[in-house]
Amino acid sequence: AYYLCREGFYVGQNSMQIRGVSGSVLSANQHPIPMGRKNWMFCWAELGAEHVGIIQSLVTTCKLHDINPYTYLTDVLLRVGQHPAREVADLTPRMWKEKFVRNPLRSDIYGWSNNAVE
Repeated sequence: AYYLCREGFYVGQNSMQIRGVSGSVLSANQHPIPMGRKNWMFCWAELGAEHVGIIQSLVTTCKLHDINPYTYLTDVLLRVGQHPAREVADLTPRMWKEKFVRNPLRSDIYGWSNNAVE
């Protein structure tokens, strides 16, 4: 029902390849953090569960737009303090990819190890 109400939005996104009403692409990425394990069964409070949902949504949206979630989250967390509040929409994954993907902000610890995430 959720997908059917918003089908125009999902189908209108050229970068997303939604296949049918089943939303197989959406279903496959719905829970980037494994659910059902003891460490995620309880979020201690409703607010904690809401925050987990927000992070899952951002990670899934990044994957749908071919953005590395680590790079995106690092850049946005570093950028949010200096970015104008009236332009907060620029920090959504879709707009971020258009404006900031070529030169993302990196944390100070980026590159310290051989296993740096790009």
